[in-house]
Amino acid sequence: MSNQLSELVHVTCETGFVPQQSEPESKRFVFFYTITIHNDSNQACQLLSRHWVIQDSNRKIEEVYGEGVIGEQPVIQPGKSYQYTSGAVLETEIGTMEGRYFMICKSDPAKDDNLALEFEITVPRFTLSVPRTLH
Repeated sequence: MSNQLSELVHVTCETGFVPQQSEPESKRFVFFYTITIHNDSNQACQLLSRHWVIQDSNRKIEEVYGEGVIGEQPVIQPGKSYQYTSGAVLETEIGTMEGRYFMICKSDPAKDDNLALEFEITVPRFTLSVPRTLH
């Protein structure tokens, strides 16, 4: 069942560069990313924690683990989506992010004794790039 849930909850991402917070001469490039998590299952699911792998074009890797996202552990109802925006700071004009969300759902929320199912959602690699840097 948890494998089926992984296939029914998916992620889309949009990214952008934040020039007003960046300082290229100091090798500080600030990016935002907006994540949308879609729950196409018939069960409410909760995002418990995350794991990000962030890599710049110098191959510097930073791993981030934490509870929830932006201070929340959202419950996403069946057929609904949850969206949030966060940011990343790189030392180069180009980088990538990818990761995982650790989720849980209950097989029948109306029962107190029901089984909780844990599963992971993969966040596919996405690119962070200053405009006109990639060709």
